Amino acid sequence: MNEIRILGIYINERVKKSLEVQNILTRYGCSIKTRLGLHEVANNYCSESGLILLELTGLTEEMDKLEKELKAIPSLQIQRMNFNK
Repeated sequence: MNEIRILGIYINERVKKSLEVQNILTRYGCSIKTRLGLHEVANNYCSESGLILLELTGLTEEMDKLEKELKAIPSLQIQRMNFNK
């Protein structure tokens, strides 16, 4: 691997889309080195939107497949950062 790839996933409909997103992330679990989920929580409130940050590892082809599957889900916004080693 000659690249470090970070994916940012913004989910507008977190409750509706979380199962679909989780299924994809589970399928590509061996490509995910680090996962961080962020959403606003307060007393009696849990945000409908959320942000997931992924640090990917392994084969570039697998990273590309993961990103493509996530981009196919309506209402998700995907941003990518690439760093060369």
